[in-house]
Amino acid sequence: MEHLLDEILDKRIIAIARGISRADALPVANALAKGGVCLMELPFKPDDVFAMEDALHGIGTIAACDDLGMIVGVGTVLSVEQAERACDAGARFIVSPNVNVSVIRRTKELGMISIPGALTPTEIETAWEAGADIVKVFPAGAVGPSYFSAVKVSLSQVCLAAVGGVTEQNLASFFSAGAVVAGIGGNLVSKAQAAHADWDGICALAQRYSSIAAACKA
Repeated sequence: MEHLLDEILDKRIIAIARGISRADALPVANALAKGGVCLMELPFKPDDVFAMEDALHGIGTIAACDDLGMIVGVGTVLSVEQAERACDAGARFIVSPNVNVSVIRRTKELGMISIPGALTPTEIETAWEAGADIVKVFPAGAVGPSYFSAVKVSLSQVCLAAVGGVTEQNLASFFSAGAVVAGIGGNLVSKAQAAHADWDGICALAQRYSSIAAACKA
């Protein structure tokens, strides 16, 4: 698990492929990987059983492609049962919009990386103490990079991810402010691109985001 966390911290960009059909999951993953983005989140939609099954199917398909080099995880995980199903499908990390201690602990028991969502310092510290590997600050765009800098003054031990409202224009600022990972949704992978099989467009965007991430590590 430590090696997996190191890989995530090294790659830094998680592509959030929301609303992607099961048929498009693998082509999207291929396009992202060609562009240098090798972390992909397929979110659940809690009120849509069929969308959840699509996500699980996509995870299984991507996880089975060993030569792809993609680390795939699940987002919007709200229950222990969902975390267990994600693990069975081949997910390597679990992302949640909230701090659910039971989900965090079960995720760790299953050998996956835990990335719960939080906003306030109390929520962030609660998630970290429960065993989270990275704490997702959401929505990052609403609070801005300065919030990350302020939180890191008192919670310097916590690995923070910026998710929600992260763009090409502000990505470097979030990294400079203390974020170690960024989750990017429609600004990197849109349903329209997938629907039109715009794999080259997704690849080009992935190249731009991965280049920014690499430059921020230099």
